[in-house]
Amino acid sequence: MPDTNRPLTAAFWMIGSITAFSAMAVAGREVSTTHDTFEIMTWRSLIGFVIVVAAILATGRRAEVKTDRIHRHVLRNLMHFSGQNLWFYALTMIPLGQVFALEFTSPIWLILLAPVFLGEKLTRPKLIAAAFGFTGTLIVAQPDFAVLDLGIAAAALAALCFALTNITTKALTRYETIVSIMFWLTGMQLVMGLVMAGYDGDIALPTAQTLPWLVLIGLCGLTAHFCLTTALSLAPASVVVPVDFIRLPVAFTLGWVLYNEALDPSLILGAGLILTGIMINLRASSSAAKQAQNHA
Repeated sequence: MPDTNRPLTAAFWMIGSITAFSAMAVAGREVSTTHDTFEIMTWRSLIGFVIVVAAILATGRRAEVKTDRIHRHVLRNLMHFSGQNLWFYALTMIPLGQVFALEFTSPIWLILLAPVFLGEKLTRPKLIAAAFGFTGTLIVAQPDFAVLDLGIAAAALAALCFALTNITTKALTRYETIVSIMFWLTGMQLVMGLVMAGYDGDIALPTAQTLPWLVLIGLCGLTAHFCLTTALSLAPASVVVPVDFIRLPVAFTLGWVLYNEALDPSLILGAGLILTGIMINLRASSSAAKQAQNHA
């Protein structure tokens, strides 16, 4: 599949991903007292796999599910499975805003690693966007790294896993359809979840209280990755992923409204810097795309 550069359309799809991931964070916290992270991933993947298979059969797109790049799918899903479990664990240990703030070092990693693994150019606007985003993240989160705890470590490692996941996803979108990527995403992670959740011979079944939240997690997980994968197929990864910084002020707002987590006034300044970096990157990419079309 040829590369495209439609940054504004990609940004629209990222808004859908942000909404779904935010809802999934709330649902994940709600079920964390009953289900461990591996069980959450198992039920999430099962729901997603059933939906994906049903959609493939209903639309007659079985031919799009390919196996010739299966090793790349394995690598992608190992990275994502690890990152997602670390993320769910961090949600139970530290405030929502801090989890998202640490997670948002992921675009910084991606901007720096994309030239190495994807051959994308490291331009000045991308560096400026990364600098604004990173500065805004520090101002908003004000993390205390003097005392390292497991929640902080989990969120930080999750960020690196997510960066590697997005790099492998972008590489796959050059050759495979979203249908194939989503099939292997849900199928492989269902197997991984069953193995890890069942290693002790005990997998907690959904209860009347947790079932609605687990269904929401499954639907939001599928929606988030469909939107993210679509966005990555429309623009360079180092352009798409920084849009996700918007999730940070959303996370702080949710934590304040739902869990009475402190809403620091510095949120306004940090969010402003984050959004400024995003707009700089999107405008530069949009201008580059128009120039390329004019010269074509």
